[in-house]
Amino acid sequence: MKRDNLSLLQRSAVVLDSFPGGTSLSLAEVCARTGLPRSTTHRVLVALVELGWLTRNGNKFELGLTLFELGERVALKHRLRAAALPFMQDLYAVTGQTVHLAVRDGHDAVYLEKIHGHSILPLPSQTGGRLPLTCTAVGKALLATENSAVQAEVLARPLRSFTVNSITDPARLARELDAVRRTGIAIEREEAALGGCCLASPVSLAARPTASLSVSVPSDQFHPELLAPAVRTAALALGRVLARTAAVP
Repeated sequence: MKRDNLSLLQRSAVVLDSFPGGTSLSLAEVCARTGLPRSTTHRVLVALVELGWLTRNGNKFELGLTLFELGERVALKHRLRAAALPFMQDLYAVTGQTVHLAVRDGHDAVYLEKIHGHSILPLPSQTGGRLPLTCTAVGKALLATENSAVQAEVLARPLRSFTVNSITDPARLARELDAVRRTGIAIEREEAALGGCCLASPVSLAARPTASLSVSVPSDQFHPELLAPAVRTAALALGRVLARTAAVP
């Protein structure tokens, strides 16, 4: 849809989407990121500040606490996060590394929770952020357990490249997804960021992919054979907890 044809609500969404997490932007920077006219952008920014969805510091704008409060009310995050945190904490205690919880939204993996490990990793993941399903371990775990129509749709699109190791060949990615279905383990080797590798396992509820758990490790410390049992066990246990919770009236 052309920017000129957007409603005020759609323009507001475009402006909000232009803000990376933890980053402040000027009016000029928001205009450059959104492609909206300066006058329109300024009007939307002022309205969002009045709502508390943005805050202003001098000539810079950043995401406001009201958005954070709204995000914390999302039912899916509450249920999954509450059930997953004990297993994420166990994985962190065992590995000392960064642990993620993610769900699928369209062609992306959205990170619901992240426990930071001791290692300093250049990971692009952040709570509330999203990355393509195709270049992350959590994404591959989710995609591999989706139905064939979803997989075909994702594989038919150009595969985004973040590093020289990102998989851009659909046939190769399809083979990896087959391996994930056989083993219950998805592996990402410096495909989202150089220096970091990740191992994930899908969390299923009623035979449907619900989420995925992962552990991210510096590439020189990555030993999938040591991580896989712990991650797979945690994902299976979380799936059982979610099933019990869903069965309670």
